[in-house]
Amino acid sequence: MRTSTGTRLTLRTIALGYLFALLAVPIALILWRTFGDGLGAFIDSVRTPAAISALNLSLLIVAIVVPLNVVFGVATALALVRGSFPGRGLLQAVVDLPFAVSPIVVGVSLIMLWGVDGWFGGLDRLGIQVIFGLPGMVLATIFVTLPFVVREVEPVLHEIGTDQEQAAATLGASSWQTLWRITIPAIRWGLTYGVVLTIARSLGEFGGVIMVSSGFPGVSQTLTLLVHSRYIDDHNVYGAYAAATLLMGLAVLTLLLMTVLDRKRSTT
Repeated sequence: MRTSTGTRLTLRTIALGYLFALLAVPIALILWRTFGDGLGAFIDSVRTPAAISALNLSLLIVAIVVPLNVVFGVATALALVRGSFPGRGLLQAVVDLPFAVSPIVVGVSLIMLWGVDGWFGGLDRLGIQVIFGLPGMVLATIFVTLPFVVREVEPVLHEIGTDQEQAAATLGASSWQTLWRITIPAIRWGLTYGVVLTIARSLGEFGGVIMVSSGFPGVSQTLTLLVHSRYIDDHNVYGAYAAATLLMGLAVLTLLLMTVLDRKRSTT
């Protein structure tokens, strides 16, 4: 169906106006509040011990979550695409569950499982603190980022088929050799894109993490929790804007990386 020039311009104006009101205005406001007092004030705000600790903890969670999601994500995708087993549909539903369940519910569930009175609460007596510590924050982040690697790798596996893998097996290659030399190189772009999405989601996670974190600065406070703490608890509005700008900068870098990878994937 052809549309007139006036209709196209109207639709574009509406779309751009919507994006401007939804994204450009809030971002511009945050940047104006952050750098209104100069770059030095921003640097001083993000170089405090609490901010540095929050950044380090956020990056540590990313460093733990990404490799685990890569291993289990690729294994799950291979099982769903290459395998046929009872409960396959249930596994598909479990992979998509984080899209349907609120992160707050995830945090409450983890407390019920790993809290003092939970099913596995006895670990506290052994000196292993899950809730209100790093393990609980990692578990919450793993859950909310579970689908990304699986859903990016799965269509690539469908596309490449099994011809090369069967040829490698015919030539005497073992399962591990086939995986490392045939399958992984073939899915590298989908896997990389899933990793980038996992990094972005891990950095911005708030709902699940706040439920299982003590929120103490320097102990279990991520960048998102730092923004919340400065704005709500400490009434440090400028510090909250500065931390939000730092978090937004990391998100922009991730977005640029996603754009570059998408272009490379489309040309290969």
